Amino acid sequence: MFKKLDNVEKRFEELAGELSNPDIVSNQANFQKVAKEHSSLTELVTTYRRYKKITKDIADNKHILENESDDEMRKMAKDELVHLETELTNLEQQLKLLLLPKDPKDEKNVILEIRAGTGGDEAALFAAELFRMYSRFAEGRRWKVEIMDSSPTGIGGFKEITATISGDKVYSSMKYEGGVHRVQRVPKTEASGRIHTSAVTVAVLPEADDIDVIINEKDIEVDVFRASGPGGQGVNTTDSAVRVTHIPSGMVVVCREERSQIKNKGKAMKLLRSRLFDQKQEAQDAEIRKTTKSMVGSGDRSEKIRTYNFPQNRVTDHRIGLTIYQLDQVMEGKLDEFITSLRTHYQSEAMKSSS
Repeated sequence: MFKKLDNVEKRFEELAGELSNPDIVSNQANFQKVAKEHSSLTELVTTYRRYKKITKDIADNKHILENESDDEMRKMAKDELVHLETELTNLEQQLKLLLLPKDPKDEKNVILEIRAGTGGDEAALFAAELFRMYSRFAEGRRWKVEIMDSSPTGIGGFKEITATISGDKVYSSMKYEGGVHRVQRVPKTEASGRIHTSAVTVAVLPEADDIDVIINEKDIEVDVFRASGPGGQGVNTTDSAVRVTHIPSGMVVVCREERSQIKNKGKAMKLLRSRLFDQKQEAQDAEIRKTTKSMVGSGDRSEKIRTYNFPQNRVTDHRIGLTIYQLDQVMEGKLDEFITSLRTHYQSEAMKSSS
């Protein structure tokens, strides 16, 4: 591990030198590439340098204990040694985490798809509430949410809704949200006051770039039609909605939120590209799991991942056994405790697999 860290530190210093090289600075594309690599190594190198300093301080304090006759100096060295050794252990764990292979998708924006499952109108209402929850979470991180397509119900719910969320490292936080979300509560329409259980499916797709998935025009079929439902007169009276069919896969995407047919086609192509990219990634991940027999971070969307129990103000994440009795806060977008705990869990699992 330490040989690898020495090489990383050497590379970091080389990059720092390149950033002050006039030839590099004058080439904006090259400069940005070097700056990005330098930035990506900063936390690891800073932590390693701290680790080396603590190691030296421990050696110095041990030297004092072995050679110093002054009792007060020895006591100070002994007390400091306890704190230094604790910090060294923590830094070593941190270094192991930082050395884990980075998920290249972590930097990407996401396409969020929420679909009502079992539970009829109640599931559709909860789909709308989940979308609001994720929108509030995104708002707190200064991310941008843009609806791509939706199928609203007459009572304020959604049969399904698709949106892009863009910002800094969106996928790294949102990737654990894919799966079946179960809600337990008394529906407003239920006269007898019985608790019903409904389900909503959430999919989180990394937004694919043109270089991730290349789509040939001859492989798609584009249809336009008149949008229906909310959206204003312009939406409802022009053929602005777009349906794109990817012939090789049979995949179909629809976008109708914009008044412009061109904009809807652009959104539809973005969604199609991301779904094809996700399909490709799922196939690769399945092959890896088959080879390694590891389910770490599989994100199986058929899996029930979380239960929202309104009568008990309780949210339980079944993957890590974490229960929080602050459902009202969670529904306001306070998801940080779940996301931090899930990230820690999967990092720990990845460390076990790599050791």
